[in-house]
Amino acid sequence: MSDELQLVDAAKSGSVDAFTELVHGYRERLLRFLLTRCTNHADAEDALQDTLINAYRYIGSYDPRWRFSTWLYRIAIPTAGRLRRENLAELGDPAADGADPLAHCLAESERDNLWRSARRVLSDEVFAAMWLRYVEDMSVRDIADVLERSSSWTKVNLLRGRRALEAEMNQTAGNAGSEAYG
Repeated sequence: MSDELQLVDAAKSGSVDAFTELVHGYRERLLRFLLTRCTNHADAEDALQDTLINAYRYIGSYDPRWRFSTWLYRIAIPTAGRLRRENLAELGDPAADGADPLAHCLAESERDNLWRSARRVLSDEVFAAMWLRYVEDMSVRDIADVLERSSSWTKVNLLRGRRALEAEMNQTAGNAGSEAYG
């Protein structure tokens, strides 16, 4: 039995310390992911807190057939979506506060930044799939489980996302080149 499964069993038995140790390694990764799903840093932190509270509350429903990280992300996505909808309803415009929730993990140059481009050109679901694959290094199967999609959908949309980003980056590079000579 892996250490993670032992911690899950202890957490299921009510051990707060075991649960804390179990989720400790996922906090930063989850926050980074939630920053891509929320309109600002405060909402991402709230979503992280709500995700961990719900994970603790429902630890008894965790099925060890799945990776624990997959189960956490499945809790995080609807939590972030709820907070995002609430925030957008209040603000009317996601950029109204001028904050870029990805700013701390992005390069200074928007033109050269793949993830900023991805955020701009991809749908939320495709962006999430790309992030989970290339930042969180999740398998296609785990991404499909997190997003509640088929593995086929995940593979096709990862391919489409890569193609859309390639086209965007080529267009951006072409525009930068013509500006230099213009």
